[in-house]
Amino acid sequence: MIVCKSPAELDRMHGANRLVAEVLTSLRATVRPGVTTGELDSLAEAQILAAGAKPAFKGYHGYPATLCISVNDEVIHGIPSPARSLREGDIVSMDVGAVLDGYVGDSAITVPVGRVSEQATQLLRVTQQALYRAILQMRAGGRVSDIGHAVQRHVEAHGFSVVKEFVGHGIGTAMHEEPQVANYGLPGRGPRLAEGMVLAIEPMVNAGKDKVRVLEDGWTAVTRDGSLSAHFEHTVAVTADGPFVMTAREDEAFEEVLAASGVEAPKGLENRWRKTTRSK
Repeated sequence: MIVCKSPAELDRMHGANRLVAEVLTSLRATVRPGVTTGELDSLAEAQILAAGAKPAFKGYHGYPATLCISVNDEVIHGIPSPARSLREGDIVSMDVGAVLDGYVGDSAITVPVGRVSEQATQLLRVTQQALYRAILQMRAGGRVSDIGHAVQRHVEAHGFSVVKEFVGHGIGTAMHEEPQVANYGLPGRGPRLAEGMVLAIEPMVNAGKDKVRVLEDGWTAVTRDGSLSAHFEHTVAVTADGPFVMTAREDEAFEEVLAASGVEAPKGLENRWRKTTRSK
């Protein structure tokens, strides 16, 4: 069953999602050659606990850490380790979840470690653009499949592939709620989008083929062909005046990224997506 949230519930839910955005901002500033994925995990957990929240991933179906940290050909669910140091030229995906006031926040970014290849730069750029193009579809009356269609169309136009074995999801008091949100498919299919629906939209994009496999740890998914993979995610609510990006970070420039992808953003989109007039 799809659960639509009231305006009051969205306000409460914003707390967890704003915290997740702040954690990702801290992590992004900490990423550099030599830092370990275990150090990043410890930083995230400390920041979440200091805010009076708890990590959403730790212990979820037995997952052992606060963050999912996936490097290079790792797609999602990479397990942090004090023995895993980031290197110049890596790309690293960081997926953060937190529970605050009974609601879950969830967001992910992929960032370069120092100077990276042109392919890596383009992969990160296209994946983020695909996420923003998907968010444009979050309008009441649309269909859930419009979101995945927007992702797939943009990604494949740039020669990359969309991971099909993992999908986005509804989110609220539980980490995973209905509906599932695939990153591919035909438009005009699936449930209608309605005010109060909250979805975690998360394109996972490979530089090579779309196929993945899970390592022996039972969690880490990697590309079968060893190609790079990127992952971006936002938790987004459908409201009367369009999408509310609940996990928006201060360092994001929605209109600029959309323009670079070939979309002229409507005037005032930045403020509407951030809901800057919403109570804090």
